[in-house]
Amino acid sequence: MLDHIGLKVTDIKRSKAFYDRALAPLGVSVIMDVPAEETGSTPFLGYGEGYKPYFWINQQPRATEQLHVAFAAPSRAKVDEFYKAAIAAGGRDNGPPGLRELYHPTYYGAFVLDPDGHNIEAVCHAQV
Repeated sequence: MLDHIGLKVTDIKRSKAFYDRALAPLGVSVIMDVPAEETGSTPFLGYGEGYKPYFWINQQPRATEQLHVAFAAPSRAKVDEFYKAAIAAGGRDNGPPGLRELYHPTYYGAFVLDPDGHNIEAVCHAQV
């Protein structure tokens, strides 16, 4: 089981603007903001819920090679909201909201590419 994941982005301000908007419908926000002065290198942002960050981004000259990250959504409506928010925040379509029955009969997901080309997904497994 994973505890957290991190990825490198090329412009943390641009990525923060994207993730703040894209993840808001899922109840995910910045929990921890660690400035470069504290890390001794580059700033880190930890996204999560409550007190626990589990999705980290940090600025580097090169982004992590294209990564796929899927966030759990509590409903199909939240998947739809994620997709709309992510596109409005500058994300690029990589698969609109819909059933992906090849995974299983109730797999409902949406995919967007973030500013660095990472494939970010929201998925709901509920039966509706």
